[in-house]
Amino acid sequence: MASVISAALTFIIALIISTIIIYLITRLFGEKEGITTAVLAALIGTIVYTIIYSIIGQGLIAAFIAGIVWLIALQKLYTIGWIKSLAIAIAVWIVTSVAAWFLPALTGPM
Repeated sequence: MASVISAALTFIIALIISTIIIYLITRLFGEKEGITTAVLAALIGTIVYTIIYSIIGQGLIAAFIAGIVWLIALQKLYTIGWIKSLAIAIAVWIVTSVAAWFLPALTGPM
């Protein structure tokens, strides 16, 4: 039971952090959508990556396919083109990677 609660808490914290990062990055890129759209983008990204990784396994091919699907989701959610969705995705990836350096204990002790 404790592990389920821990996993749920980790998911919620990661979702909140991802949502904030997506919201701030899209605002920097001039998008006007609210925090709800950022929550949807974070949820869709998590769901897409989870499904693709469970089907294909981890690796470059899975990451590439999941990334393309997430770019399409960004395009639809924010009504933007391929280049802008790619730029946003890259910026989100960079910022989340930096955030992961500062939050290494998010998943708990190893």
